[in-house]
Amino acid sequence: MLTGCYIVAALVLVAACNDGLDIQTKYPFTVEKMPVPKKLKVNETAEIRCELKREGRWKDADYTIRWFLYDGKGTLKLDDGTVLLPNERYPLEKELFRLYFTSLSDEQSSLKVWVEDTFGQTVEVEFSFNNDNSEREGER
Repeated sequence: MLTGCYIVAALVLVAACNDGLDIQTKYPFTVEKMPVPKKLKVNETAEIRCELKREGRWKDADYTIRWFLYDGKGTLKLDDGTVLLPNERYPLEKELFRLYFTSLSDEQSSLKVWVEDTFGQTVEVEFSFNNDNSEREGER
């Protein structure tokens, strides 16, 4: 019986003697967004309030944002006034941030926004705005 205890103790010690420390650096994250208008007039801007929700913290984790407008016309800005060019990566400096989409289309505008971390994890958010042509309809 005593020999069995020594064997178990030896196995525990061997398993515990690991030279490397397991430090988690890659944490899942999401991007939460507030509701946005369903319709925009030409040259009207929608404010898109977003929050980066991280499940853990790693001091060297950086985040970038990029976007693509796949239907319609429009521009997208960060809350600091930076105009975002399609498919270009920009540093995301804050966890609470706002985007401003200005519709330049008299039809539907649809866009995708991607937030990516240092480790290649990506979250995609999609927005779609129909054209609000209520003024034109009222003229008829």
